[in-house]
Amino acid sequence: MQKNHDEINPPPRILMGPGPVDADPRVLRAMSMPLLGQFDPQFTEYMNEIMTLYRHVFQTRNHWTFLVDGTARAGIEAILTSVISTGDTVLVPVLGRFGQLLCEIARRCRAEVIPLETEWGSVFDPQRIEHAINQHRPKLLALVQGDTSTTMAQPLAEIGPICRAHDVLLYVDATASITGMDLRTDDWQIDAVSAGLQKCLSGPPGIAPITFNERVEQLVLRRKHVEEGIRSASAPDADGEIIQSNYFDLPMLMDYWSDKRLNHHTEATSMLYAAHECARIVVAEGWEARFARHVLASDALCAGLTAMGLSLFGDQVHKMPNVTGVYIPDGVPGEEVRAAMLHNFGIEIGTSFGPLHGRIWRIGTMGYGCSRRNVLSCLAALEATLRQHGHKAAWGEGVDAATAIYAAAD
Repeated sequence: MQKNHDEINPPPRILMGPGPVDADPRVLRAMSMPLLGQFDPQFTEYMNEIMTLYRHVFQTRNHWTFLVDGTARAGIEAILTSVISTGDTVLVPVLGRFGQLLCEIARRCRAEVIPLETEWGSVFDPQRIEHAINQHRPKLLALVQGDTSTTMAQPLAEIGPICRAHDVLLYVDATASITGMDLRTDDWQIDAVSAGLQKCLSGPPGIAPITFNERVEQLVLRRKHVEEGIRSASAPDADGEIIQSNYFDLPMLMDYWSDKRLNHHTEATSMLYAAHECARIVVAEGWEARFARHVLASDALCAGLTAMGLSLFGDQVHKMPNVTGVYIPDGVPGEEVRAAMLHNFGIEIGTSFGPLHGRIWRIGTMGYGCSRRNVLSCLAALEATLRQHGHKAAWGEGVDAATAIYAAAD
């Protein structure tokens, strides 16, 4: 006999891990709007608005600024699969787990991948990157702006000009950093950027904003191949190697997002609505206020954690303003603490990967969730839970220290 299933009714949570984080209620409302056909004039107007809004998000004038259906990794794969041809040399400075992911995807694109390693918790000096470029002569430099696995943010302002001087393409994965910290695509001479909604943009995972400039456009068009069934006689194949993925084929996506509206896939309508609202909210808040809000939350959280006798992880000069790493105290069962916070307070914080697994917690203060209420609630819950697991701190000092930071900014 078939079991009857209850409707989905998730318990309330405060998501303060490294992502996903709580979606802004305005975004959820936008997702409930009626579906439209993907070639309905009103829908294609929304597509045009998306391109304009995300030029603001990426701080770029790039015409090719649009969405790839799929989580943030879909944007990464669309760019790397379309740019990398068999045998290309790709240099990847690895800050942490997500730099390793770029290596993994580039290898699947049949690139010759050169990983450049640094200790987790640190970043790269631009001169070291330039030395590696001189040594290996890559076609592409791929790196992560903010790697949540280590909570470090790689400075980018000097790297773009270095790449341009050596005729190297620069791709940046900004999934965890976009709108939580500054990213100046044009000013920093970045050729391509991809992101996701589920972190500082405060949307659900499921669609990936990307942008790329004319240098990338010219490269990928040399590999253009329009699939049978939608191609016309006036659209012969280009001479370059065919892009291995149909779904992540940038030239075909460009035709879909252009005035041609050449059919490629069925658009994820509700996710497009979400992306539209995410970007609209960013524009309405403004860069100065948004960046200041993330820095203030980071300062308050770090002050509270330190007052509780905890040690922060990594190079604090280059810490991301939207994710904080903190060492798990000796003798404290890290996973039990996380489970207890979720069970007793409904608050989720994260663990980490690889050499940091079981050594640090990661606490996210991103987008809609980057608020005084969340920071103070998290500190109070963590302090109470730590006391239950043998770590003694003066009662209330964490919340008091964070409150003082907020009071000074009021």
